[in-house]
Parts: sequence; structure tokens; C-alpha cells
Amino acid sequence: MSTYRAFEATGTHNLRLVERELIDPAPGHVRLRVEACGVCHTDVLAVEGLRADPSSPIVPGHEIVGVIDAVGTGVTAWRPGDRVGVGFLNGQCWECESCRRGDFVNCSNQEQTGTTIDGGYAEVVYARSSGLVRLPEGLSAIDAAPLLCAGLTTFTALQQGRARAGALVAVQGIGGLGHLALQYARSLGHRVAAVARGTEKEAYARQLGADEYIDSDSTDPGAALSELGGASVIVATSSSGSSMNPLVRGLAPNGRLVVVGATPDPMTVATTDLIFGTRSITGNLTGSSIENEDNLAFALAHDIRPSVEVMPFTGALEAYERMLSGKARFRVVLDVTS
Repeated sequence: MSTYRAFEATGTHNLRLVERELIDPAPGHVRLRVEACGVCHTDVLAVEGLRADPSSPIVPGHEIVGVIDAVGTGVTAWRPGDRVGVGFLNGQCWECESCRRGDFVNCSNQEQTGTTIDGGYAEVVYARSSGLVRLPEGLSAIDAAPLLCAGLTTFTALQQGRARAGALVAVQGIGGLGHLALQYARSLGHRVAAVARGTEKEAYARQLGADEYIDSDSTDPGAALSELGGASVIVATSSSGSSMNPLVRGLAPNGRLVVVGATPDPMTVATTDLIFGTRSITGNLTGSSIENEDNLAFALAHDIRPSVEVMPFTGALEAYERMLSGKARFRVVLDVTS
């Protein structure tokens, strides 16, 4: 093969299937044949033109599973045939101040897969070797893809607080992120509360590990969590800042609200809700490549799996629109090898 197929995003809501020339990987990079790529809400940055230069073509997708078929000069830890994943962060530089302090997530010279550098809506992907995630045996490409982003984000979010085993932990929003967060929280040994609008997801939430279910349409979720003793950690996954506002009052003393759902509207919080109880609010982007390996190993050991809708590679636009509609249950994955 001298070419490969990829979907390029230009302008607004425009994905075009193109043929690209196959090239050798750059120094410090690898080339991999894509097996599967998850479709994530963050893909709107590329597809809806929310970039510095929307006229410049970019291939979306950052939940990528594939097999290395070539390595660039200077790559010593990886070889052709290795099965790997690539997430949203495309590899740290090792040289900036954040990297030198071991904070690889906040590397200032790191590309964002599918947003600033080409991603996985393609048959071939190029990636920095420092961003590669080794996949464990026994985890399929379809299951692994969403775990590389949605899984990692919620797994690391749950570890930000001081929640001991058996402590109450809450997950707000039972969707693409939340349905995984419930499984991780259960497997970490917590007492788990699910917070969602309406009652239609209650049975599924309990199946995934929720001990308590709070319908935020019929009750104040903060007050309900307080009645349960207060949550050590609340992972907020919804795409509504206003829905997160009452959650702070549901935190236990020294509790932490960890925001992982990007929202168009701001959050508001009473300062007294933070001061009395020494509560805090923080955001969580994702995790490093080695943390992602821990994440996949944990998911495999505890049988944590995403609920996915699989679509063919040639239906990338339809898959993206399915994700955007909010009707998918709960992650959409492109099967690139089908």
C-alpha cells in the first residue's frame, strides 16, 4: 500500500473521505494501522471548526487502537507488531517545565490527537512514541478505544479525592462518561450514588454498580447526598454547568467535586459552601500514557467495559452525528478493519 484512506474535517460540519500518501514516521514517532477509533464529543473541536484555522484539514478522533507497522529513528521501546492505543494527548516532550516536574498531562509542547494533529478517523495514524499506550491481552479494540479517553478521564478523576474504600462517591450524569465512572467507582470499593435526570436510567445505573440513585428532576441532588452522609468525591460528567451548581452542598467535609464534563454555561457556587466543610472544585482533563496502561489493566481485571454502538469506518459522518445527537448508548466506535 502506498496510500491510505482518511476523513478530513474542514470548515464546519464537513467530513470528506480522501486518499493520503503513506510516509515514514518522523523521528520519535511511530506509524500504526488503525483497528478501531472511538467517536467522542471532543471531536466537535475538529468537525465544527472550533480551531485556530478551520480551513486547514484535520483528521478527527483520539480514541485509537492499532498495530505499529513502522517506527521512526530514536524509537527504542516500541517495534512493529506492537498493539497500542493513542489517546487525546499525543505524547509529552520531556523537556518543558511541566515534564521536568513529572506533570506530563500539562506538557506545554504536547499535540492533541484529532484536534491539533491528525487522529483516528483513518486507516493509518502517526503518533509520538511517548504518548503510546500498551494494550493488555484480552481486551478487544472495540472495547479498548473508549477506555483510552472516557475511561481514563473518569478513572483518574475518581482518584483525585480522599475517598477511602467504602466512602460515598457520586457520579452525576449517566452517559458516555458516567456509565464508565459508575463501574470504576464500584470496582474501587466505594459506596456509589448515581445522579441523573428522571428515573429511566435507574435500573441500568444500579446494574453498573450504583447503590443509591438520585433523580435530580424530583429532588435537590446536593441535599439528597447530604442526607446520605455526604460524598467524598463527586464526578460531574454532564454538559450543563447549572446542573452542577447544587452538587457542592452534597460534599462531605474535605470533599471534592471533580468536573470532567465540558459545558457551555458557567458554574456558580456560594463561597460559604466551599469554606464551611473545606470543600473544593477541580477539573480533570485525562491522564498520562502510563496511567492509561494502569487504567486498561484495571478495567480488564474488573470487567469494566463500555456500552458501544459499532459503525463501519466509511460511516464516519453518520457515527459522528449519532454521537452528537445524544441518542447513542453510550459510546460510538468506528470499526476501521471491517
